[in-house]
Amino acid sequence: MIKLSNAQIAWRAAQDLTDGAYVNLGIGFPEMVAKFQPKDCNVIFHTENGVLDFGEAPAEGEEDWDLINAGKKAITLKPGASFFHHADSFAMVRGGHLDVAILGAYQVAQNGDLANWRVGSKGVPAVGGAMDLVHGAKRVAVITEHVAKNGEPKLVESCTFPLTGVGCVTRVYTSLAVIDVEQGHFVLREKLPDISIDELQSMTGAELKYDRAPNDLIVPEL
Repeated sequence: MIKLSNAQIAWRAAQDLTDGAYVNLGIGFPEMVAKFQPKDCNVIFHTENGVLDFGEAPAEGEEDWDLINAGKKAITLKPGASFFHHADSFAMVRGGHLDVAILGAYQVAQNGDLANWRVGSKGVPAVGGAMDLVHGAKRVAVITEHVAKNGEPKLVESCTFPLTGVGCVTRVYTSLAVIDVEQGHFVLREKLPDISIDELQSMTGAELKYDRAPNDLIVPEL
């Protein structure tokens, strides 16, 4: 099946970031978004462990392991970057000072509910800061494969995994499409040109609505 790579999904999400926005990227796949921010867009990245305005990852062998993000990956610092206590970091989140949070997902429901953690032998042992992020950030976006490894839809009528947040997601960037959550429905905005709406609907666990013909989802080779 033709689909976007993780890098291409992250690139597409990065194109919606705005100059001067305060942005938190979830651990793992979402961290890739930082690599693709537009050149004329100065985004201020925040990490829960207490750093504001960090830069690109250092070159291999040049890491300073006292400088890491919440995912324990090495970072660099931009001029004016700041450090602060973990509690102050969460005060920023809970106080509504973040413009955007970009997270991964196991499931997104058509009403915007998000499930991005679970317990068990293969699951993350706790939800971490995600519950704070989805209710503290002004906008919550998700980047994800359109379907799970077992072929089950990740965009569903209602989540079956434990919820991270209720009605919090506003936009989903998948390997096949860009979909908004509006008034309790998935609204299709962009799709890969080689996939029909019917094919996309067959891989989606809830109805896809559209008020106009969706734009083609065009991304560069990465």
